Amino acid sequence: MREALSVAVSAGVPVLLWGSPGTGKTSAVVALAESLNWPLEVVIGSIREPSDFAGLPVISEGTVRLAPPAWAHRLVAAGHGLLFLDELTTAPPAVQAAMLRVVLERVVGDVRLPDKVHVVAAANPPEEAADGWELAPPLANRLVHLTWPVDGRQIARGLAVGFPAPPLSAFERPPAHEQTAAARATVAAFLEVRPALALRVAAGGGQGWPSPRSWESAARLMAACQAADASPDVLAVLVAGAVGEGAALEFLSWLEHLDLPDPVAVLRDPDGFELPRRGDRAFAVLTSVVSVAVTAGDAETWDAAWKVIAKAARSAPDVATLAARTLAGRRPAGARIPAALLELTPILRAAGLLDG
Repeated sequence: MREALSVAVSAGVPVLLWGSPGTGKTSAVVALAESLNWPLEVVIGSIREPSDFAGLPVISEGTVRLAPPAWAHRLVAAGHGLLFLDELTTAPPAVQAAMLRVVLERVVGDVRLPDKVHVVAAANPPEEAADGWELAPPLANRLVHLTWPVDGRQIARGLAVGFPAPPLSAFERPPAHEQTAAARATVAAFLEVRPALALRVAAGGGQGWPSPRSWESAARLMAACQAADASPDVLAVLVAGAVGEGAALEFLSWLEHLDLPDPVAVLRDPDGFELPRRGDRAFAVLTSVVSVAVTAGDAETWDAAWKVIAKAARSAPDVATLAARTLAGRRPAGARIPAALLELTPILRAAGLLDG
């Protein structure tokens, strides 16, 4: 769980630690900030007003601006750090509503926190919190939910020799563009197969649920796990925390049998590539290849991607058309139309991408 916390923070995905009082959630966040040598600002919602997050209206030079609180100014001045929203379930609904832009966009009043400011929260279950409130679905959907474990033996070792700090490998090895593109393509391929799981709004309970936003968070977490060489257990915990246990179980089971080739390797040898027969695998491969080619932005990679699409068009014209539509609109400077495009002329014309 400490590794999952570290991966989520490194990926810039807001994370919420759930657990009973006194189980070490706050200590873990403090230890992470100390290990990174980052400033830490602790904000407790129960003793704050909505204006502490939405900004306090102030008249200045004939206009009204929303002035942020002192903690936001300190994070802006530092340029990086952790914003720790502690005791989140003690925040009343009006305060939770004011937190929405802070959690997702890191906007406080009229000030935007730097990109290197990351959001972590902690909460007790409402029945264990002081005057507890359920999390509203919009706030819950902005967070990755991790259930903080209590293991008596680990606590005994921690009391004897000290509690371990969260690992920092995710910060030392951020995901490459290719890994991010491949993760997004994988999630997209799953939703192509299971479109009903794109959105299932949770009625209550304050936990994660599937939405386009939470699936995007899951993709970012997948890329961060791959870059940090995190274990499958860490990935499972993070995906479940983002989209909920039911959707995560289906996705992870599907992912286990996917066995996709590396899109970078495919682009290095497009002539030797064989398109998978399964439609979801073909979709995932072509989407990741196009994403990598667009990210690279050079003529050579763009040409290699067209060769892959041309081969795919022979057996999977519908999937190839979708990939071609994306790639055709992102032509890099100096790139010429490759010979492989000639094989796609009927498909591209049918898709409205060619005239005449």
